[in-house]
Formats: sequence, C-alpha cells, structure tokens
Amino acid sequence: MSLMHADQTAPRRPASTAGVMGWLLLATLPGIAAMTWHFGWGVLTNLGFAAVAGIGLEAAMLRLRGRPVAATLGDNSALVTAVLLGVALPPGSAWWLILIGMVAAIVVAKQLYGGLGHNLFNPAMVGYALLLVSFPGPMSLWPAPDGLVGPEARSLGETLRQFAGLTSLETLDALSGATPLDAFKHKPEALMAGEFWAGSPLPEGALAAWRQVALAWLAGGALLLYKRVIGWQIPVAMLGTLTLMATLLYAGDPSHQGSPLFHLLGGAAIFGAFFIATDPVSAATSRRGKLLYGAGIGALAMVIRAAGAYPDAVAFAVLLMNFAAPFIDYYSEPRVYGHPAAPRGIRADAGEEER
Repeated sequence: MSLMHADQTAPRRPASTAGVMGWLLLATLPGIAAMTWHFGWGVLTNLGFAAVAGIGLEAAMLRLRGRPVAATLGDNSALVTAVLLGVALPPGSAWWLILIGMVAAIVVAKQLYGGLGHNLFNPAMVGYALLLVSFPGPMSLWPAPDGLVGPEARSLGETLRQFAGLTSLETLDALSGATPLDAFKHKPEALMAGEFWAGSPLPEGALAAWRQVALAWLAGGALLLYKRVIGWQIPVAMLGTLTLMATLLYAGDPSHQGSPLFHLLGGAAIFGAFFIATDPVSAATSRRGKLLYGAGIGALAMVIRAAGAYPDAVAFAVLLMNFAAPFIDYYSEPRVYGHPAAPRGIRADAGEEER
C-alpha cells in the first residue's frame, strides 16, 4: 500500500506513509487477538515468520536494485503485507509455505513491478492465491478452534513442530476442521441446509469463533474509517453487494443456500473489505470508481462462492478487480471544475484536487 492516491488534507488522516501503515497494523490487532484466542499459537508463528521473511526479502531486493534500504523499510509496507498474508494462512502453517507466499508477495508482486506504489495487484493476495492454487492440501488445514489455553489447546511446542514441518500430514488432517464456507460448499447436493447444520458438520464452537473473528476485523475496520486511513466507498459497496446477492440466492433457494449473515461472518468478507480491497495502489481511485470496484469484488466473490470451486473467493475477486481498476478509473473520473466533461486518461485524484 501507499499514499499514492490519498488526500493529505483530510482531517484525522496520518501525515505519512509510515503513519498510515502504523494505523493499519494497529487496526489488525483486534482480529489477530481474536484469531489467537480461538485458533492458538499458530496465528503468532505465522505472523512472526512472515514478518521476518517479508522484511528480509524486501531488504535483499532493495539492495539488489540499488535502492536505499533503511528509508524504504521504514514505511512499514513490507510488514503490513506480511501481517495480511500471515493472518490469511491457516494457523500453524509450515515455514516453507509462508516463505513461498512471501516471495510471491514481496519479490514478484511488489519489487519486480517497481516497489511501493507501482504494484498492479495486491501483494498479499498474490501470495495467498498462488499458495491456494499450488498447495490446496496444506491450505485447507485450518485447525479446530481449540483455543490458546485449556485442555484441548495445542501447546507452543506442538505448534513449533508443526511450523518446522515435523508433523505428518495425517496428524494435521486429524487435527484440522473445515471452515464454515468450505463445509457448506462441499455438503452433499441432496442434503438440505437445515439437515446439514443439524448434523453438526463443524468442530464444536467453530461457527461462533469465525463470527467473533469477523466482528473483530469489523472493529479494526471501524478504526480505519474513523482515522480516514480508508474511505467508506469500497467496504460499503463490497459488503452491500455481497449481502444483496446472498439475500437473493437465499430467497430463491433457502434449502441449499447460505444466509446473508453466514456469508458475511463465515469467512474473509469483512477482513477483505476493510484490509485488502482498500489497498490504494491496486484499487480504483475515484469516488465513483471505488463504488464500482467494491461492488465488483462483492459480486465476483458471491458468483465464485455459488458456482465456482473456491468456497471463500475474496482473494480471487480482489485480484480480478485489480485487473479492472485502471479501466474503472478511466471511465469514472470526476468532472474538473470549469470543464464540461471529465478528462479521459488523467489520474482521477488530480481532478478531485481541483474541484
């Protein structure tokens, strides 16, 4: 992320890229805390190694490119990418899985495109999508919400063994459980939704845990809105469109479709709306364009959830709309004051500054 399209005169907005990244990191704390409380030490091992790998890879690439290392690392953008990818991965992921994802995010999606402000795609989602397509097995091993403490919780030692890749796939499979969206996506076609939920298809407390985590991300998103680190257009358009489409699908076939609340709180919709889709480098930049961009992500996510192979689909929806962002900006630029029509091909925020 960068401040490439930000209005520095907006009240309460941090005055620097490092300040924006600092508020983003602060806003992730409620979600990280909720995930750690429900899913254990694996959330923290993900974040710790992703942060070390992200900063190391960024520093190495900057040195190879002959760019100043300390000043660039000081903007905290590599750390933000590491945190966003780390929380998206199954808690307790092996070190090699995290490393591959960070290489894709920092080296390929960010530095090879020219660094901060030049990336066409959201770096964290590039890494996540690559891992999901290339390693579907490890990426489906979400642990049951056994908590951080208690008799069922995995110890730090067990988590570190898993992080080191010393736990067999059979053991991991026995300890893992499907996410709510994944379980519902792969239910037998003839099975009614009521019958499916009556059969307790998820580990005990899993649905409540996912909902609490989603609400924690919502709290962090509210902080970003209050500080005006992000605008309201993309999150509202994305979640509104997703809710509308989920409502229409549910109204048409409630026996086989998930409820709107299930789609909002059962996966990464809220996390994606506030922390991923709002990346100002890879997202649309004009006000009207942001509404179209967010609506496109919400619509694509629901289409893929309903008809595609991936149960959550937020990452793929964001990346597909990253493709469309330049086109959206080109045709949604605001009219500059004193001119009869919006100038095509001129950056949208330049027109907004002259209004």
